[in-house]
Amino acid sequence: MALKSRSVLFLLLSIMVVSSINEAGATFFGIWLPIANLKTPEVVQIAKFAVAEHNKEAKTSLQFVTVVRGETKLAVGKNYRLVITVKGSGSAQPKNYTAVVWSRPLIKYQQLLTFNEVKV
Repeated sequence: MALKSRSVLFLLLSIMVVSSINEAGATFFGIWLPIANLKTPEVVQIAKFAVAEHNKEAKTSLQFVTVVRGETKLAVGKNYRLVITVKGSGSAQPKNYTAVVWSRPLIKYQQLLTFNEVKV
């Protein structure tokens, strides 16, 4: 009888653990969550990195102005999806771009995944 009770208890605990892992995964992994403070040094650095990388790849000279909106998603590291206001060297009006950056801070690695003008 004691063995049967332990087996049932073990089964119930296993189900609870698996359920909590699934809930945590749905909450933290794979879902874009808004960034509360867009002016933190971390967010600003990621945005400036995105502009600099785009400038290198596209041979442009855009200048970072500000971060308008941002979200993060945990993956292997952290993904940032930012709407960044930039100005061009000859452009009178600043424009907004959406950038996605993959960051792995533990190994000091960042990669610009996308950088596209926001069409209004």
